[in-house]
Amino acid sequence: MDIPEKQTFADLKKQEQNARRDVIIDAAERVFGVKPFHKVNIRDIAGEAGISHATIYRYFPDQQTLFMEAFLRGVEEILTRIDAIAANNPSGNLLEAVVADFIDFLTQKDHYFRMMTHFMLDGELAPDLVEKLNNAARDLLNRLEAIFAAGHTTENPRAMARALFAAINGVLISFRNYPGRDRQAIFDHMQFLGKLIARRFS
Repeated sequence: MDIPEKQTFADLKKQEQNARRDVIIDAAERVFGVKPFHKVNIRDIAGEAGISHATIYRYFPDQQTLFMEAFLRGVEEILTRIDAIAANNPSGNLLEAVVADFIDFLTQKDHYFRMMTHFMLDGELAPDLVEKLNNAARDLLNRLEAIFAAGHTTENPRAMARALFAAINGVLISFRNYPGRDRQAIFDHMQFLGKLIARRFS
């Protein structure tokens, strides 16, 4: 007979705290997905999560911190997806596959794209949050740099990684709300442009 793994009340309390924290971040993602950052307040997120706004402050000191935690969750998912593509696509066109997946992710999960553009265009953050954001950006750019360093270019891998990141975001910003086309047509067009970019960068 298997002996149950030892678990204390402290463990259960920690699990409950983590679960509540996740519920708050989930709610924040949904709210940030439909409202611009500067129009979202803690009461909006509390209402979405079905809790009091005072409860949120037990887990997050302010709106910026909560916004950052929600955004970092998206970055972690992107990094996991890139790692999976790299592991499962050793001989194919890795750069093309990564670009296609990046466009797919930020199209399907539009709230992460909105968060990212907020940071790019008008986000002012506390110094500790800026450092978190910079670390997340470095992790992503390092993944792209490693792809270039593995033989996808004869140019400077660091510079190429940054240029590619800017080019992909340019596609997303320029065409995500392209007038006169339905969502599928827009998505297909962005993927087509992403493929062109990946091939030019290879």
